[in-house]
Amino acid sequence: MKPILTSLFLLSFYLGLSQNTIIGFSPENATKELELEKSFEEKLSATNLDKWMQQMAAEPHWVGTEYGEKNAKWIQGLFKSWGYDAKIETYDILFPYPTERVLELTGPTSYKAKLTAVPVEGDPYTAQGEALLPSYNAFSIDGDVEAELVFVNYGIPKDYEELEKLGISVEGKIVIAKYQGSWRGIKPKLAAEKGAIGCIIYSDPEDDGYGQGDVYPKGAYKNKTGVQRGSVMDMPTYPGDVLTPGYGATKDVKRLDRKDAPTITKIPVLPISYEDAQPLLEALEGTVAPESWRGGLPITYHIGPGPAKVHLKLAFDWKLVPAHNVIATLKGSEFPDQWVMRGNHHDAWVHGANDPVSGMVALMEEARAVGELAKKGQKPKRTIVYCAWDAEEPGLIGSTEWVEDHQKELQEKVVAYINTDGNARGFLGVGGSHSLQAMVGEVAGTITDPQTQVSVKERRIAANMVNGGDDSFDLYALGSGSDYTPFLQHAGIAALNLGFGGESGGGEYHTIYDTYPHYKRFKDPEFAYGVALANTAGLITLRLANADIIPLNFDQWHSTVSGYLDEIIKETESMRKEVKLHNKLVDQNAYQLAADPTKEYKKAVKKDIVPFIDFSPLQNELVALKESIDTFQGFDTSKLSKEKKEELNEKLMQAERMLISEKGLPRRPWFKHQIYAPGFYTGYGVKTLPGVREAIEQKNWKEAQEQIKVLTATFSNFNNYLQDLNKSIQ
Repeated sequence: MKPILTSLFLLSFYLGLSQNTIIGFSPENATKELELEKSFEEKLSATNLDKWMQQMAAEPHWVGTEYGEKNAKWIQGLFKSWGYDAKIETYDILFPYPTERVLELTGPTSYKAKLTAVPVEGDPYTAQGEALLPSYNAFSIDGDVEAELVFVNYGIPKDYEELEKLGISVEGKIVIAKYQGSWRGIKPKLAAEKGAIGCIIYSDPEDDGYGQGDVYPKGAYKNKTGVQRGSVMDMPTYPGDVLTPGYGATKDVKRLDRKDAPTITKIPVLPISYEDAQPLLEALEGTVAPESWRGGLPITYHIGPGPAKVHLKLAFDWKLVPAHNVIATLKGSEFPDQWVMRGNHHDAWVHGANDPVSGMVALMEEARAVGELAKKGQKPKRTIVYCAWDAEEPGLIGSTEWVEDHQKELQEKVVAYINTDGNARGFLGVGGSHSLQAMVGEVAGTITDPQTQVSVKERRIAANMVNGGDDSFDLYALGSGSDYTPFLQHAGIAALNLGFGGESGGGEYHTIYDTYPHYKRFKDPEFAYGVALANTAGLITLRLANADIIPLNFDQWHSTVSGYLDEIIKETESMRKEVKLHNKLVDQNAYQLAADPTKEYKKAVKKDIVPFIDFSPLQNELVALKESIDTFQGFDTSKLSKEKKEELNEKLMQAERMLISEKGLPRRPWFKHQIYAPGFYTGYGVKTLPGVREAIEQKNWKEAQEQIKVLTATFSNFNNYLQDLNKSIQ
């Protein structure tokens, strides 16, 4: 522990030396900003977060419900009372509600799944009966199938590779997969590609139940009847309304026919509890599952297929429902057409105390404090827009439709988008555009962690070092899974996603148990980390809104992106060596077999060689970019005239836009960002430099070289942009 404490001491020392210097501010304005931030922090109240959570999470409020609309109007009213121009923008989106759910074991024994979570003592919200949304996976197709069962572990690509080695096919079968390992929508997507006709997903107690700790209500973890709801829409193809890809789902817009919507699953899929999963898994025979596949149920895990046979029947009411986005605007005093946007969703699968209300109430408290400062004459220089999104849970729909509907204006005006979602006790995590990393790190160094009383930055670094990392504070790359996606990856707007967590484990996610009592007991009892989130996101928002020069630092962007390219080059070389070794062993076996025909050798075939991939265009452009970045970072922008500063800010607002390609990624043109995207087979998980990386991973060598050209052009455009920017401020 001694090296960590030494590093923290040095970090505290250097932070103390630089506390009156803020990236993007002149010394005079830095002093004013720090005074403003102190006033802002003093206004934050945990009492408000507690009170508002009780209000919002009192009843289930998924998209299209009366209580969801009531919450939206209530939020709008609060924003108006705080001095914002607040309105509700509504989109009509497709949302399936389950009308029939049947899962039964039909052989060799019989069992009918209960598909119902039980109320628990001490939590009256879990006993609201028919008001609770049934457990299901949104955007599964209707279906009525019966077939042998196959256990596929987590149902991710490497699991199917293992099945192939074992000679087990899922063609014409129904698969059962564990939650976790990847985003849930990948499981039915892959199963369908492999020929399965149905998919069941369950939460294994080793991952998400008594294997982790005491179950609810004694502890925080998932009890035997808990079921995780969630969307299985193919969001790596495009998020948002399935019938209006790329354009807003306004009232009279032309919509796809549902049968033509590519992001609805190809096979029926249903989530179940581990209570319902056990009889199905117990009835399987065949190969014993590999050790790494085995879960926490008191059974021997077999793969099958069969003799277990199951019947799965699903039907949905497919209808258009209103999604209500609350948009609250506080006009900037100097630059009203430069927007800093801040968002969190308000819809939930059931009560949603943790996901999303814990983040939503932090945003509201932040906005209230900013509004109070504005009423006292301390308005932000740039316009701040606070957003409460609807329909995030079924597929990032509310935010995506709004961005698609307003895309041109947003690309002209938005400086950055800051997103939050669920929040709880623990460590600060921030992902996003790496040009914002320096500014975020600076803010994190000023926020006191409620538990340890060091800065949230220091605590994050300490945790990284304990886990084998270094002493840097880095942003993680954004894949998907929340409302930053349409801003960053479709519109090319710099974005951040932040929240606290890591010391508040539990199994309530998307279940009927994500309630106010559960949150108060296990997540953030005093709402101290809710206040910390409001403070952290609030200071980031205020600094972006008030900076003399928009606080972008391209040095860290360059080092990060260079690291991504190095990873891909090393991965390609590793693949080449692996194939060479494999083919050498095949040749040796063939030679030995010819020399002694009485011996038996495992049949193997040579693999296609990994061809030479020319990465030099990318490497050359990154070298050129480094020179342009060094030139920009070397400027003393504080000496620029007011007119030059305004011109520079107009250009800086467009920096992230330079990193998108209008053609988008192969086979999914909605995703236009060339640095960050969710993986085609990882869902939420990010793929950096995605066009090149995924082509190589899929051994599509021709496409890899084509995507290198696309990415090279992106880097070249970015370099030209920086060179023009440098000329304009000389």
